[in-house]
Amino acid sequence: MKTTLNEKDADAVYEILTRELAVDRAQLAPKAQIADFSPDSLTIIEISMALEERFDLSISDESWDRIKTVGDLFDLVAELLDQSRAASRS
Repeated sequence: MKTTLNEKDADAVYEILTRELAVDRAQLAPKAQIADFSPDSLTIIEISMALEERFDLSISDESWDRIKTVGDLFDLVAELLDQSRAASRS
């Protein structure tokens, strides 16, 4: 089952990406390649840290290796949030 972010969480991810990548939200289409925004390794770390802090998650380096597009990042955050919420219910 593929999960998606609710509007509030999606807005938070967009806000982090627009700030850290210094781009307009309109540029962050789901199929947009993260590499096309030319982030350096520090920018990726800052995005990761901002997401981890905002959502109380841990994003592994292996997870980042799977992220190629903006949509991939949204999918990962949704997946990690679902796992976190499921763990807190059990």
